[in-house]
Parts: sequence; C-alpha cells; structure tokens
Amino acid sequence: MKTPPRTGFRLLISAGLLVIGVVVGLIFENVWLGVLLAVIVWFGWFLGFESRRGHNEGVNDEDHGIEL
Repeated sequence: MKTPPRTGFRLLISAGLLVIGVVVGLIFENVWLGVLLAVIVWFGWFLGFESRRGHNEGVNDEDHGIEL
C-alpha cells in the first residue's frame, strides 16, 4: 500500500520538529521542556496545514457563515 505524499510530508515535519525540540531541550538542559515546546509548535503547524489543505483558512468565512 502506497502512502500519499502528504502523509510522508507530515511525518517528515513531525520528526524534524521532535528532533529540534530535543536539541532545544538539551540547550535548556531540560529535554521534556523541548519536547513540550515541539508538540505545541507541531499542533499549531498541523492545524494550519490541515486548514489550508481543506481550503478553510480564516475564521470569518463569508461563504459558509462561520461567525460568532
């Protein structure tokens, strides 16, 4: 079974952010802090990536009436 290119891209970015988080954690002498920061950054990136992929960018989308 072949994985779509998006899945490989997501895995590559996730692994890269984890490695960067560990390096930042080593600099701060607290690896768990670096991993936590990497997870927070990854979550923001993932939400933005999926929103852009689904063409749902922005909060006030006039076409679909999404407004508080």
